[in-house]
Amino acid sequence: MSGHSKWSTIKHKKAAADAKRGKVFTKIIKEMTVSARAGGGDPEANPRLRSAVAAAKAANMPADNIKRAIQKGTGDLPGVSYDEVSYEGYGPGGVAVYVETVTDNRMRTTPEIRHAFSKHGGNLGEPNSVSWMFDKKGYLRVSSSASTEDRLMEVAVEAGAHDLRNDGDGFEIYTSPEALHDVQRALEEAKIAIEESTIVMEPQNTIKLDGKRAEQCLKLLEILQDHEDVQNVYANLEVDDDTAP
Repeated sequence: MSGHSKWSTIKHKKAAADAKRGKVFTKIIKEMTVSARAGGGDPEANPRLRSAVAAAKAANMPADNIKRAIQKGTGDLPGVSYDEVSYEGYGPGGVAVYVETVTDNRMRTTPEIRHAFSKHGGNLGEPNSVSWMFDKKGYLRVSSSASTEDRLMEVAVEAGAHDLRNDGDGFEIYTSPEALHDVQRALEEAKIAIEESTIVMEPQNTIKLDGKRAEQCLKLLEILQDHEDVQNVYANLEVDDDTAP
C-alpha cells in the first residue's frame, strides 16, 4: 500500500533539488535583506536574520553574498526596496493555499499570482480567507546523518520543542514561534547541524487528493513556488506517494 505525503514534505524535496541548481540563492538573499531592514544587521540580535544566514550557509552561499545582502537591508549599500505581501486562495479540490512573497513591484506580482491560480484550477481569495486554517509554528529541520532521534529529542524538547517527526530523510522539529530560537541555539550548542530554521504555517487538517486532481494541484503549487517573488507556499494538500514528484 502506498504511503501519503503532505505538501510540506514534497516542498522540502523540491527545495533540495532547487538548491542544487542555485535557484534558492535569490530567495535567501531577499529574506536576509528584508530581515536586516526590519530588525537590524546583527544576526545575534535579530533572530529572523540569524535563521536566514543559517539557511544561506547551509546552501553554501559565499560569505560576500551574505554580507552584501545584509548591508542592502540596513542601507549601508544601495539596493532594491522590497515589500512582504501574502496571498490566499484555493487550489483544485478545495485545497487551501497560503503564499508568502517578497516583491519590489506588487502591481506586477499580484496579477501574476492570480493568473497562476486561475490557470491551474484554483482561485485567488480575499485576505484571511484561508489563513485561519493554518497555525504559525517554529520549524527546524535536521538531517538524519546529523543526530540520532533520541539525542535530538533530548536536546530539542529540553529547549522547548513540542513535536519531533521523522519523515524518512530527516527530522522535523516543531516549536511555538517564541521558542524557535531557543531550540535553534540549543541544537547549535549541542553541535547538531541545522538544515533549516524558520517560521511556518502548518495546516490544521489536510485534504487528500488523487489522480488528475492531485496532479493539477501539485502543478499549481509548483508554479507558485517557482515564481521569482514567492518565498513560501503552504497548502493543506495530501497525496499518495506515487503521485508526489
